[in-house]
Amino acid sequence: MNFEGRTALVTGAAGAIGRGIAAGLAAEGAKVFLSDLKPDAVAEAVAALAGQGPITGGQAADVADEPQVQRLVDAAKDALGGRIDILVNVAGIVGQGKVEDLAVEDWDRMFAVNCRGAFLPTKYVVPWMKARRYGKIVNFSSKSGKTGSALMSHYSAAKAAIIGFTQALAYELADFGITVNCLCPGITENTGVWDHVSAGYIQNLGKSREEVVKQFTAKVPLKRLARIEDVVAVTLFLAGSGSDYMTGQAINVTGGREMH
Repeated sequence: MNFEGRTALVTGAAGAIGRGIAAGLAAEGAKVFLSDLKPDAVAEAVAALAGQGPITGGQAADVADEPQVQRLVDAAKDALGGRIDILVNVAGIVGQGKVEDLAVEDWDRMFAVNCRGAFLPTKYVVPWMKARRYGKIVNFSSKSGKTGSALMSHYSAAKAAIIGFTQALAYELADFGITVNCLCPGITENTGVWDHVSAGYIQNLGKSREEVVKQFTAKVPLKRLARIEDVVAVTLFLAGSGSDYMTGQAINVTGGREMH
């Protein structure tokens, strides 16, 4: 897990998981550039992580907006010394609702952020990776991208698309020394996603928070929800040299709930 001399761009870096990944990379020596949607959140994350390693700065960007992503990648490249070795596409959103109640706008936004939001940073980072014939791309899917979750059809569909995107890129970029893998976490405690999902299930199922937690942990062989450090550890492995012979993989971090 030595990232000395490596550079990384992390999207969604103001969230709990993205920030944890950025901190982990920086702690192991990588120069890291942060991005998220809101300028204040990016500035706060950069300040909070400044003492944990070589954080080179950050820039706000909507990962679903092409001109903003172009400017983000240019800024990251400049701050990181003219190259981006590692791209971690964490940025994403989650939502709930019965399929008959989902607005078309909700469906489109889910795909815009979760799918276009991984495609655009990749599109603009890959040429720099190809030029150096080296790169590590780590995308974020979900347990729901492998086995769909009730009341989350649009989220499940978007996360399944990320697995296909990852596999296609693994073939496309292999000759350039670039590996592409993705994570499929289960529900991860102490994150905004879990707060949103649990609130949705409390409302839609008419259960208390404690009952919702019990319902979900009962399905997990290891009998707990994922922790942020569980997700960070696997991300760092996929971004590092230990995974050099892995590409096109969708790695479950689900405590055994998902096994395919």
